[in-house]
Amino acid sequence: MNAAAGQACDRLVRELQRDHRVPAVSAAVYRADRAPWAVAAGAPAVTTDTVFRIGSITKTFTAVLVLQARDAGLLDLDDPLSAHLAVPAHGDATIRRLLSHTAGLQREPYGDLWDTLDMPSADRLVADLARAEAVLPPGRRWHYSNLAYALLGHLTAARFGGTWEEVLHARLLGPLGLTRTGVLPHAPVAQGYLVDAYSDVARPEPHTDFRGVGPAAQLWSTAADLARWARFLVTPDPAVLDPATAEEMRRPVTVTDPDEWHTGWGLGLILVPRGGRVVHVGHSGAMPGFLAGAFARRDGAVGAAVLGSSGTAGETTVLPHALIEASLVHDPPDVVPWIPGDPPPAELAPVLGRWWSEGFEFVFRWRDGHLEARATEAPANRAPAVFAVESGDVLRTVSGREAGEQLRLTRDGAGRVVRMHWATYRLTRDQQTFGTP
Repeated sequence: MNAAAGQACDRLVRELQRDHRVPAVSAAVYRADRAPWAVAAGAPAVTTDTVFRIGSITKTFTAVLVLQARDAGLLDLDDPLSAHLAVPAHGDATIRRLLSHTAGLQREPYGDLWDTLDMPSADRLVADLARAEAVLPPGRRWHYSNLAYALLGHLTAARFGGTWEEVLHARLLGPLGLTRTGVLPHAPVAQGYLVDAYSDVARPEPHTDFRGVGPAAQLWSTAADLARWARFLVTPDPAVLDPATAEEMRRPVTVTDPDEWHTGWGLGLILVPRGGRVVHVGHSGAMPGFLAGAFARRDGAVGAAVLGSSGTAGETTVLPHALIEASLVHDPPDVVPWIPGDPPPAELAPVLGRWWSEGFEFVFRWRDGHLEARATEAPANRAPAVFAVESGDVLRTVSGREAGEQLRLTRDGAGRVVRMHWATYRLTRDQQTFGTP
């Protein structure tokens, strides 16, 4: 980033540390078109290389492992849990519902774990499923569950062969070079605190091994590693994760609040609308003494992460969104010049221009090697419908409005396209009522 963007982001981080009384903060921004940026603030010993607990951001790693297993043909997302893991109860919960927190499982493994911090082994966690509740019917609504993700981690490890930690290192951390991310911390390590509400006393929280619950919350990392990871979730290395699979993961499955619809959920990813068509994709995390957030723009332009050593400074999980936006406001992407493109195929040239359907006007254009259509009344920032030729005069909508539906062309004796049918609705060159011959 340029100096102005760096100064703006630096100030946001330092204001978070001061105003929300966070002993130590580390933040990073990762852009494909700029050098990485990182800063640490607060405790004198904290640096950008200091590792913090990242809590539930761990779930995004587990979710990617599940989708890798699916892509390798080792499972289907609609398989029941019992098809891949021997469980004494709740075996009918599907992998897809576990990923999207819609399986209805209780939030935590059996027992008062947050009182005792006596975390179960993988074997005990599975055995205790017989005493865990289904608190909601499957698919009723979103209900967050650490238990669900612990089970997904052990299921994935069983399918790939090895422990969850071994599979994580072999398939993600190693290939992506996330050298400061791991199950155990490597110095320098931040201490987490409970900051007293009515004084400036900061009391240290214990560092707990989450053992069998690890796939839901165990990892430690740096802000720099997590900013890169957040951007990977929207623009992945195809050698590690198919980009189409990453798109599937960030497709909305449910909303966290059925009344306000302020936050969506995909397959392991939180979806945060930021106005217009801008959505930030990622996850937040909380552990005793730590809060964290790692998000990227859905278009892949920027990823950002913020890690803090206070378990009560909720603004820590929100700041990544502000860093993403400040980065782009103060250092906008370079202007890419327009260049003339290739002409459309002769058989599709007669389609270009204005058409009418259901009383509304559409414009069909040839851009970037494909046919696309946009309603004239649609907002300028709404993505167009994009078509691919399927056979002859039949095209298929591959994205945007009516995705998956056919577009059929009808020609006259001279080969001119005189009407079309899109999702069976007729398009003509002038406005026509329904039923007009």
